[in-house]
Amino acid sequence: MTRPAFIHVQHLLGTGHTLRAAAIGRALAARGVSVTLATGNSLPPLLDTSGLDIVELPPVRAQDARFKTFLTPDGREIDEAWKAARTRATLQAFQAQPYDLLLTETWPFGRRPFAFEMQALVDTAKALPRPPLMASSIRDILVRKQELRKEEEMAERALAAYDIVLVHSDPSFIRLEDSFPFTERVSHLLRYTGFAETGTGGADAPGEDGRDEVIVSCGGGAVGIELLKAALEAPALSRLAGDCRWRLLAGHDIDQESFSALAAQGGETVIVERARRDFPSLLARARLSVSQAGYNTVLDILRSGVPSVLVPFAQIKETEQQQRADALVRHGRAVAVPEKGLTPEALAKAADDALRLPRRDIPVRFGGAETAAEILVDALEARR
Repeated sequence: MTRPAFIHVQHLLGTGHTLRAAAIGRALAARGVSVTLATGNSLPPLLDTSGLDIVELPPVRAQDARFKTFLTPDGREIDEAWKAARTRATLQAFQAQPYDLLLTETWPFGRRPFAFEMQALVDTAKALPRPPLMASSIRDILVRKQELRKEEEMAERALAAYDIVLVHSDPSFIRLEDSFPFTERVSHLLRYTGFAETGTGGADAPGEDGRDEVIVSCGGGAVGIELLKAALEAPALSRLAGDCRWRLLAGHDIDQESFSALAAQGGETVIVERARRDFPSLLARARLSVSQAGYNTVLDILRSGVPSVLVPFAQIKETEQQQRADALVRHGRAVAVPEKGLTPEALAKAADDALRLPRRDIPVRFGGAETAAEILVDALEARR
């Protein structure tokens, strides 16, 4: 008997949320679950959606890291009419058939500006004669709020409606209480899955691509342009990495004009190209990784064992990547450089420092998407 599942995801700047939600969806589909993935933004071009029924909600993105202004694809700020239309579209998609599982990515532990939509979705689900299993999917680290009451409200919403909270982390490495002060209240809901790989890696990189290179990446989203700019000049300043090729990978959401300007400054020793599906293969061959500290990138770094320089995205009130970078630094696995005031000189020095670190593997649990699917399928079976 088919067990339909509805997954809701909204990415605003980076694409990691959607990559992770799709990975869980694919793992559920592999276990016989019929999965609908409702996405609130344009899907990343490299995303594997095999086995998923995609519902494209009216798309929206954040203007910047303040997460205060949200724009439609044509640059218009969303208003009350847009919010009403978005909510109608979400509820229409959810009510298209009975679902045994509702999985919300991040909510209720984030996406507060979208409470108009998410609370309506949750309330609609809970009001059904036979409510679905309610699960939330969150990464290893939550972004801290300046007002404690907002974090307490997250816990209250989880307690009021949810059966399971999937935490995609290894608790021996990073625990939810490291970033969420009300963890104890929801502890009976938590299920640690291990880190969830997103399945973006394709075949091996062609030829000698990546071999003994410095791979500079900023994820698949629209941020990280300053890191790429600094990396254009850093090779000439590095003692231990100045003799190899630097390959700069720009996210697909970085606009074409900015990308072209970067590419025009490249050459034989500094290659500028778009983010690649074979990124994990490039890292496995590389001398050094230089990147932000996003969830998916850090997993690829840990998997490959490559020395690492981390420049955590830390604009405005963002704290998540800094905490993740700090964890790798504590384990002697990376060198971290502040994003603010980043210079080619600082980046070159960090590259040299990282290459002096002893090679060290950190034993962490992976397979989080598959484990999440097993947890959810077992819970669905128990409800029968």
